[in-house]
Amino acid sequence: MALQLYNTLSGKKEPFKPLVEDRVRMYVCGPTVYNRVHIGNARPAVVFDTLYRLLKRNYSDVIYARNITDIDDKIMKAARDQGEEIGALSARFSQAYFEDMAALHNLEPDIIPYATQHLPEMIALIERLIEKGHAYAAEGHVLFAVESMKGYGELSGRSLDDMLAGARVEVAPYKKYAGDFVLWKPSSDEEPGWDSPWGRGRPGWHLECSAMIQKHLGETIDIHGGGRDLTFPHHENERAQSCCANGTDFVRYWMHNGYVNIDGEKMSKSLGNFRMVNDLLGQYPGEVLRFALLSAHYRSELNFSADLLDQSQRTLDTLYGALRETESVAAAEADLGGSAFIAALEDDLNTPIAISELHQIARDLNKADAGDRPQLKATLLAAGEMLGILQQDPEAWFQRARGGDADEAISADEIEQLIAERAQSKKDKNFVRADAIREELKEKGVVLEDSREGTKWRRE
Repeated sequence: MALQLYNTLSGKKEPFKPLVEDRVRMYVCGPTVYNRVHIGNARPAVVFDTLYRLLKRNYSDVIYARNITDIDDKIMKAARDQGEEIGALSARFSQAYFEDMAALHNLEPDIIPYATQHLPEMIALIERLIEKGHAYAAEGHVLFAVESMKGYGELSGRSLDDMLAGARVEVAPYKKYAGDFVLWKPSSDEEPGWDSPWGRGRPGWHLECSAMIQKHLGETIDIHGGGRDLTFPHHENERAQSCCANGTDFVRYWMHNGYVNIDGEKMSKSLGNFRMVNDLLGQYPGEVLRFALLSAHYRSELNFSADLLDQSQRTLDTLYGALRETESVAAAEADLGGSAFIAALEDDLNTPIAISELHQIARDLNKADAGDRPQLKATLLAAGEMLGILQQDPEAWFQRARGGDADEAISADEIEQLIAERAQSKKDKNFVRADAIREELKEKGVVLEDSREGTKWRRE
């Protein structure tokens, strides 16, 4: 099957065909860096990282850009509240974001553009929009005239009247139409600002991505991704200003992942149910969080809960168990071509079906005879890599400290010493002590597994 992707603009799955043969350009909206990111912010990063892995398998020239918004009113407020210089605050939370995403086993994008490094491109884009009659200056602001664009609202499927009725639109006397959005706004002496033909100020949020995309990926790109919450107004406005400035198509395939709910409720500030990635990483390995985020189809809402995380951990234990049992088997060269696993990913990134295929490969590996094991092990590892999982040493996976009390867990050295003492006790026929050691370790969350090859252990 050729790669099929659901295009938000058309509202259906379409065969993926890049603008230029064997070349793909993809852009995904990154964070506004004024705080640590929550699990909802992590979902697009994991989803589009998985798509990036698939694209790199299928095409020889793939460029993936994910931006950093480091100038925004939220950042300015956070800097004021914390008494910190805005550049220092945004740099600190950018680094925190990179660390969190690496912990979730995301590959680093090819390009990570920062908004503040692209002010000349933003100003030039505004000037082009004014020249073509799609934007106007008023009282130190520059606004995009949404009524000037035929087809504004097609991405989100809203009419202008619907947008005004359903969105929080800033009412301002300098607007020609209430739905017009800001491209440039004035800055006070205390606020960050840059010189421009319209006075000292700063760009609007929507403008930033359009300018960065054009500079690094071109006027028309293949894929633009992000969370569903960005469809309107952010992506709708990106599309408007880019199409009108360049007179070309902007994005061929718009892709949006669904929301993350927490224990069945929408994640929101009012409910106080945000789950920060950094906090979750103190309780579960990043691989467990990643697996949980991939367990539902990316366009579906995901109910994120402790039960989901525990189930994800148990599933990974099962998959790593298959690799642990074949630790002495040298993997052959993997070939996923034509497999049901790849077919699932190429069907609009259907990760739940791909995961079920992963289970089947592991079951086949567990039952296989010696001659088939090298190829099946290679297949399991290669499929795992496509999903960003199963790349750790199986022993390290099972022997890591688990849960939020990892600092209090018994150390690996202490465990090995007790196992050695138990082995000696059995030699000395002191079975009471040997059994006592097994129970002592079990109470500390360590399970012993005896076999002809010796004793292995894992944490529960």
